[in-house]
Amino acid sequence: MKAQSRLLDKLCQDLPQGRLEWIGLRSERRGTVLVAETALAVEGQGLEGDHRMTKTPGSARQVTLISREFIEAIGRHTGHSSIDPALLRRNLVISGMNMNLLRHQRLQVGEAVLETTALCHPCSRMNEALGPGGAAAMYGYGGLCARIIQSGRMTVGDPVVRLAAASDQ
Repeated sequence: MKAQSRLLDKLCQDLPQGRLEWIGLRSERRGTVLVAETALAVEGQGLEGDHRMTKTPGSARQVTLISREFIEAIGRHTGHSSIDPALLRRNLVISGMNMNLLRHQRLQVGEAVLETTALCHPCSRMNEALGPGGAAAMYGYGGLCARIIQSGRMTVGDPVVRLAAASDQ
């Protein structure tokens, strides 16, 4: 297991910079997703205007991320030519980075720093949003949960950069 961890660390060192493509905020659970051009990430809490901000401080699920590439794969699995990111109910859509390598990594998104935590598994609501089999199509492509470890503003178009861990240097 340690050898696999070292391999992932090495692969992450060569990970290219990504881009923030989309921001979505949900004012309440099961509420409408509001598309935003910019958001303020608040350390230890979440994104200002998102219902997760009022949840337990320090949660590992303050922000959810998915990649544009994962959304395209979900579309292929469900027969959709395109999918509105709001249907997937994630907060951030990034592109240009292999999301499979980003778990347990630190990412700078605009001024904010996030630490990715767990896989963000699809819920049964994805069958409502994408049709029968939608949740199954998202399995393995649901993205990641993250906590905010440094407050800051993020704006669509900002670079997404993996920050080197102390063990990388």
